[in-house]
Amino acid sequence: MHILIPDDPVFFAKFESLEEPLLRHLHRLHSEGLRTDDADVVSDAYDSWVHVLVQLPLWFEWYAASRSAGSAPGDRVQVRYALYGPGGDQLTSLYPVEVTATDLGNLLACLELFASTDTPAPPPGRERVLPDGLRRVLDVLLLTPSDGLLDTLRQATGPEPVVSVTLSAEQETDYRRFCEDIVVTLSSGDAFAYRNHRALYF
Repeated sequence: MHILIPDDPVFFAKFESLEEPLLRHLHRLHSEGLRTDDADVVSDAYDSWVHVLVQLPLWFEWYAASRSAGSAPGDRVQVRYALYGPGGDQLTSLYPVEVTATDLGNLLACLELFASTDTPAPPPGRERVLPDGLRRVLDVLLLTPSDGLLDTLRQATGPEPVVSVTLSAEQETDYRRFCEDIVVTLSSGDAFAYRNHRALYF
């Protein structure tokens, strides 16, 4: 399935921050010999986390900057483009990426595991890091854009990439509704974070 990923440092930071708690939980389950099935769930979730990570727009930017020898033959390149509203104002870009039902299912299974009451207790102060962060990230991945918006933005990263995309008035309305959902999903509960995050889009 195709979803829209925002070119948004808040989303990228929240997604990237899941790596450490996933690995920490996996290490603890293995080292304590606890619940092999649970370890499999976390291991599968980590693999799926990586599959999604390598499609994030900001990951490609970081990856390219970190390669001192330049790109090797066959390296996949993230196509960047500029997104504009009908009035000519530049908007935060959204990138269509394909996420498999298996990867989403693995991440959802991990969320269910660590949201349950009978999992091993995490270290003090970290009780909600993985469940809350993973829930917010998954809620963004599961947001459903309008077909018109998705189809238009897929042209930006298709076989013949374009430099810019200008939305129609109807598409801009869909875009703003979708982006508001992203901000609410990721930053609700913290008024300061919400205001600053919303400023990336509006």
